[in-house]
Amino acid sequence: MLFGFFLLSSWIFLDIRVCTAVQPELRITTIKQEPYTMSKGVHLEGFCMDLLSEVAKKVGFKYKVQLVKDASYGRQDEMGNWNGMIGEVVRGEADLAIAPLTLTAAREKAVGMTKPFMQTGISILLRKDISEGAGFFDFLTPFSLETWIGILIAYMGTAACIFVVTRLSPCEWSQPQSEQTGFSFLHSLWYTAGALTLQGAGPHPKALSGRVICCSWWIFSVVLLACYFSNLSSSKTPESSHLMVKGFEDLANQDMIEYGCLAGSSTLAFFKNSNNPVYRRIYEHMERTKSFVSSMDEGVQRAKEGNFAFIGESVSLDLAVARHCELVRAHEVVGMRGYSIAAALDSPIIKNLSVAILQLSEAGELAYLRSKWWASSCMADKAKSSAVQLHSLKGMFLVLSLGLGLGTVLAVLELTFKSRRNAAEQRKSCCAVLTEELSLRLRNTNSNKSQESEDKEKP
Repeated sequence: MLFGFFLLSSWIFLDIRVCTAVQPELRITTIKQEPYTMSKGVHLEGFCMDLLSEVAKKVGFKYKVQLVKDASYGRQDEMGNWNGMIGEVVRGEADLAIAPLTLTAAREKAVGMTKPFMQTGISILLRKDISEGAGFFDFLTPFSLETWIGILIAYMGTAACIFVVTRLSPCEWSQPQSEQTGFSFLHSLWYTAGALTLQGAGPHPKALSGRVICCSWWIFSVVLLACYFSNLSSSKTPESSHLMVKGFEDLANQDMIEYGCLAGSSTLAFFKNSNNPVYRRIYEHMERTKSFVSSMDEGVQRAKEGNFAFIGESVSLDLAVARHCELVRAHEVVGMRGYSIAAALDSPIIKNLSVAILQLSEAGELAYLRSKWWASSCMADKAKSSAVQLHSLKGMFLVLSLGLGLGTVLAVLELTFKSRRNAAEQRKSCCAVLTEELSLRLRNTNSNKSQESEDKEKP
């Protein structure tokens, strides 16, 4: 009995060894494209290789990687035959295809596709010096519209306060009956504008009330100009967001920049099969001019040379921007889709691969791999400054308002003190004298002009 148990155990052990020995290696097909799959000596590395290693650990299989023979992703010809990596999986020459393979309806019919391991879309790649457009009124961009309106109100209010204060203050206008004030409203506007440009325009106020207002406006002007020039220089960095081509409609409506996409790609199929009139115009233009490129590297190189916009997967374009600092990607992204791993149709491993991809995504491994292989080699530019909003300058406006208010109060006090002295001399009530002074100083200047003309007419 012991001998029989020994034979049975030996048979089970040998059977397990045999099953382990004959466990098949999965044949993986891929394509060279940075940073998904790249050569490093005799080995391959990149995002897809790291992803394959992690998935293999979770699913539990061995693999052997081979490069696709025709260096193509997979396109169906008129006869219904597939080339590239999709064709190798369909013909049984490979068990899996791992690459930036876009999940499409046509490919889903031919092979099995896993859950996407990366989301992408279609966007535009341009060189910075042709994507930046300078407008006629770009000098207004440092401040928002509300800020400019606030500055205009502050300017008019300060000029009005200077005009009123110089008429109220006896130190500025001691004899309103016989002489003209030195500060008309037009001169007040000119004086305020001169202070705003740091030039100055005389004569200057002599009274304390007028000087308080002028000092408040000078402080306001200095801080305002500092904010303006600081934000103006920041808005003129190479990373300017004022793009001539902000999206596909801008691209279709211009004829200065040539554009194209990868021949035989899912990007081309998106424009070809779209019913959107803008996308149809883009496809017809590319078909008419034959502006297709044969590889991603060729599209990036043509964009670097200038006067060419390369249309491609946004993830791949982001990599190009990270590697080539003279390039920029347009903000608009359309046709969102995902990258998936391809296997034979109805293959039982697809379910396990999809579960493994979801587990990696939930654990943050996919995000880590993305940050690892998409790291930018460009020097970090200064953050772009947006237009200064009105609430950002509320401290300046508060200081100016306090200065205007204090100056006006001081002018009224100066006039009140003079009225009290005159009232004591004339033995009148202070209120009556103050009312007469206010009426005389604030009435229309036309009366003074008519009086002067009458005096000139007298012999």
